Amino acid sequence: MARSGLSGAVDFSVLDRMTGGDDDVSEEVLGLFVEQAAMWSTMLDARFEGWRDAVHTIRGAALGIGAHALSEVCEDAEVADQGVASVVLDRVRFSLDEALADVAAWRHELMLRSLRR
Repeated sequence: MARSGLSGAVDFSVLDRMTGGDDDVSEEVLGLFVEQAAMWSTMLDARFEGWRDAVHTIRGAALGIGAHALSEVCEDAEVADQGVASVVLDRVRFSLDEALADVAAWRHELMLRSLRR
């Protein structure tokens, strides 16, 4: 698959191993990741009591698709003091945006490949 538009924020070989290289399953998993990111990212605000839960959930979803940097940033955020929550949550949002950009590029490639079948 062409690798244009990818920053390296996601190691898609993890996803390929998990899905057995099945493009349809990969698309489904990536779609779920995007949905979860949209749902949980609204809680990435230090003013919300549940921000750690959101970070934890995003971390697990990130591991499932190979977004290692996002997972590591989330892990750091989970144990951060409340006093630095705004700073670590900015890092989580930035890393999540990078991962989502890679996911969008990968999904685009999957869509193009499906048209060639």
